[in-house]
Amino acid sequence: MADDPSFEIPERPKRQYSRRTVQYDGDVNFTLTPAHDRETDQLEALVIDVLDTGPYRYGEWFDLPMTLFLVHDDQTNDTFRVSIRDGSVTLHVLPKTDSAGLKALYERIVAASNCGWSVDRHVEVA
Repeated sequence: MADDPSFEIPERPKRQYSRRTVQYDGDVNFTLTPAHDRETDQLEALVIDVLDTGPYRYGEWFDLPMTLFLVHDDQTNDTFRVSIRDGSVTLHVLPKTDSAGLKALYERIVAASNCGWSVDRHVEVA
């Protein structure tokens, strides 16, 4: 549709490895905000429901003060991070993430929520 947001990735983050850590230089993310305010726990339940219906594999391996999933879309073969915080869902691009996986998750979230969503892209060049 003409009003669909673009999930164009103008520049990918670069991954650097040290002996103990992985560091990303640069950042591209898409923040999805529902038209109707929702509590973070409601958004988390919505996202988990969408991820559980597939075609996703996902996990939350970090003990953080916010929800952060590593998500793999088995249809598009894309991997990216998803965080939920302060009434919004953010899709974080990894070095090999393509737009198709981000757009597919967005469309599934919209379909499952029965409300409009705004999408804001943030790009930080390394």
